[in-house]
Amino acid sequence: MPGRDVLAATWYDQARADLAAAEDSTATGHHEWACFQAQQAGEKALKAFLYARGRTSIITHSLRRLAREAAAIDAAFADLDGAARLLDQHYIPTRYPNGLDNETAPAAYYEEGDAGQCLRSARLILARVSPSFES
Repeated sequence: MPGRDVLAATWYDQARADLAAAEDSTATGHHEWACFQAQQAGEKALKAFLYARGRTSIITHSLRRLAREAAAIDAAFADLDGAARLLDQHYIPTRYPNGLDNETAPAAYYEEGDAGQCLRSARLILARVSPSFES
């Protein structure tokens, strides 16, 4: 298993890649994927921060829980609850036809405004995490 710093950096790098993918999906009108990819970016960024701070096993997918754990380490993370909560709502329904409305696929359900909100939330989380990884 890689060292703590390598593991954390790998999670952070993937968070940045997921955010870029969310931006690409938004630009091409795949708003459901943009929301999911933004959720993934936020989750992986918070996990990167926690790994960098010595956590060894992180099982949850809840950004809200991850943000609270990060805030227990660094108070600067305390204001991420709203962004984390918003992104938590897009973990499953963005991917499964029965996640929201059995008669409307996620591809038809999600709109540009949804993607924009998710992107803003993910960017906020990555902005808070980035000082731990960028010089």
